[in-house]
Amino acid sequence: MKRREFLKISGALGAGLAAWPVLSPLPAQARNKPLRPNILIFLTDDHGQWAQHAYGNSELLTPNMDRLALTGTRMTQAFTTCPVCSPARASFFTGRMPSQHGIHDWLQEAKFALIHPGLDGQTLISQLLKSAGYHTALVGKWHCGRTREPHPGFDRWFSYWVSQYPHKGKQRFSDQGHLVIEQGQQSPLLTARAIDFLREHQAKEGAAGQPFFLFISYVDTHSPHNVAPEDLVEEYRSATFKDIGHESFAACHGRALAPVSKRPAVERKKRTEYYGAVSSLDREVGRVIAELEKLGQMEKTLIVYTGDHGLNCGQHGMWEKGNATIPQNFLEESVRVSCTLSWPAGGIRQNATCDDLVNHCDLWATLLEIAGATPDGATAAQINSPGRSYFGQLRGKKVQGWRQTMISEYGTARMARTTRYKLIERYPYGGVRFPNELYDLGKDPRETVNCYGDASLKPVIDDLSGQLRQFFAKYTVPGHSGLDLEHQPECTPASPWLVAARGRKTG
Repeated sequence: MKRREFLKISGALGAGLAAWPVLSPLPAQARNKPLRPNILIFLTDDHGQWAQHAYGNSELLTPNMDRLALTGTRMTQAFTTCPVCSPARASFFTGRMPSQHGIHDWLQEAKFALIHPGLDGQTLISQLLKSAGYHTALVGKWHCGRTREPHPGFDRWFSYWVSQYPHKGKQRFSDQGHLVIEQGQQSPLLTARAIDFLREHQAKEGAAGQPFFLFISYVDTHSPHNVAPEDLVEEYRSATFKDIGHESFAACHGRALAPVSKRPAVERKKRTEYYGAVSSLDREVGRVIAELEKLGQMEKTLIVYTGDHGLNCGQHGMWEKGNATIPQNFLEESVRVSCTLSWPAGGIRQNATCDDLVNHCDLWATLLEIAGATPDGATAAQINSPGRSYFGQLRGKKVQGWRQTMISEYGTARMARTTRYKLIERYPYGGVRFPNELYDLGKDPRETVNCYGDASLKPVIDDLSGQLRQFFAKYTVPGHSGLDLEHQPECTPASPWLVAARGRKTG
C-alpha cells in the first residue's frame, strides 16, 4: 500500500468507522449466553507500543492494525510482565509472573532452552481452552523451552526447530515435532500454515460449532531487520522518524550495550528497516484476517494484537529492550506494549480506548472469561494468577477498584509504576548490586533524573516499595523467585546480572 493510499484510509482512525465495514453487536439477550468465540492472537516480538499508527505513530503504515483499532478497543496502558521475550511469553501462557513460572530471561535456544525446565508441570492457557472444547494451534515463536516439541493443550504445532533465525532464507520448522525445511521469507511461510489451520478447522470442526484458539507469533521486528521485505522498506526511504526523536543516553541508566550510532546514515538505515519490518507484520495480519472473512468467521472471532514487550529504536540514545543495558532497564519503550482487542459482535466497543493499567496476566484472564474457560477453584488456587479480566471494560463498564500500580520484574530488579512515579528496586547477585531508581514521570517523562535520593519523595518510595513486598509475598513460587537466581537454571549467559557479576570478577 502506497503512503498516500494509507493516509486516506487511516484518517478514519479517531473519526469514525466509515473506512471499514462495521459488524453488528449481538442482541442484548444473547450476551448472557456463553460466548465461546474463536480466539485469534497475534503476539509479535519486539514491537513497541509506540511503533503503530493506531498508538500515535504518524509515519508507520499499519492499515490492518488500524482496522483492529477501528473495530475494537485499544488498551493504552498495557505493559509487559518482563521486558524480554521468554519470561513475557511465559506470563501470557500461564497467567503468572516470572517469580511464579520461573523463566527469568530469554532462553538461549542452542543450549539452555533444551535443558531449562521451561513451563514443565504448569497449566497453560492452551490446556484450559482445549478442556473447554477449543481446537487449538500455535504457529510461530514459542520460546519457552524445547521449541520443537508440541506443548500441552495444542492440537496443532508449527514452530521453530531450534531458533527463529534466519528471518529469510532456509527455514527449519517443527511441524508436530518433525523437521520441515522451507525456503523464503519466514513470516509468509508462517501465515500459510496459519491459513491451513483455519481451513482445516472450517472443514472438520467449524461446521459442528467448535471454536478455535489460534496463537500466531511473528518475529520480523526482532533484530536483525536487514531482511525486511524491500518493497516495504522502500516506503520509508523519505521518512523523518520524527516520532523517535533524538536523545542522549542518561547516565542514571548505567551502560548501554547498543548505543545509537554516531553515524546518522547508519541510524537512518536501521530505522528504515525496522519500520519496514513493522509493515511486514501488518501485511501478514491482513492476510490472516482476509482468510477469516473468506471463511465467514469474522463475526465469530475475537482478534487480539499485542506484543511480548517493547523496543527502543534510538529512544534514550539506545537500541533494544530491557536487556540492552547493564543493569537491566524498565524504560517506557521497553515495558509498554500495544494491546488491541476486536470483536464487535461480542459487545467489545469499537474505535475506543481503555486507560486502565493491564498486563499479559490480565489478558490471560480476559480471554479465559470470554471463552468460558476460567479455571475452577482448585486449579485457580494452584495457578494463583495476579491477572484480572478486563472484559467488562471492553464492553464499556466502569470497574471499581482497578489497580493503580503496575508491577513488572526482570531477574534481580522489580518495577512498581503508577501514573506519576516509577520505582525500580535492585537486588544483589554475585556480589554486585546496582542503585535503586525513582523517576517522576510527571516532571521527567523521559526518565533522565534518578530521584531516589530526594528526601521529599521518601513517602512515595516507602509506599511503592511496600506494594512490591506485598505483591511478591503473594505471587512467588518457592524456587522460582527472581531474588534467588543463584539456585535456579540458567537461561542465557547474557543475562544482565551474570554479565555484571563476571565483570566484577575480572575487573
